[in-house]
Amino acid sequence: MRVVVQRSKEARVTVNGDVVGQIESGLVLLVGVTHTDTEDDARYLAEKIAGLRIFEDAEGKMNLSLLDVGGQALSVSQFTLYGDVRKGKRPNFMAAARPELAEPLYERFNAHLREQGVQVATGRFGAMMDVELTNWGPVTLVVDSK
Repeated sequence: MRVVVQRSKEARVTVNGDVVGQIESGLVLLVGVTHTDTEDDARYLAEKIAGLRIFEDAEGKMNLSLLDVGGQALSVSQFTLYGDVRKGKRPNFMAAARPELAEPLYERFNAHLREQGVQVATGRFGAMMDVELTNWGPVTLVVDSK
């Protein structure tokens, strides 16, 4: 699994003009699943992300986690994270897992985040979504389970 982590002051996802997920301060998580991913990958990434020390402490150092600051997460499925653009100009998405594998693992990832104590809002799996966020810092990381 692969997650793009963006520290955000606020974020929301809309589908057909309707807000389906929204957070205040926290993390926007773009989540991709590949064919070989398992429950262990989902658990590992949820624990890693909940504990990432990317929020500033009183001295201005990135020393606090999402859990430490009481932040929220907005999790959005994103199969294009496994797009391959090495050949030609059109991305190849063969490394992205099919929905029947990807959706349950995406849901397990969100469940594991909640088990860590994170309040999680989501987009809608497989939908065409508009994601709006204020990237704070900006801070953006790519976290891979492999």
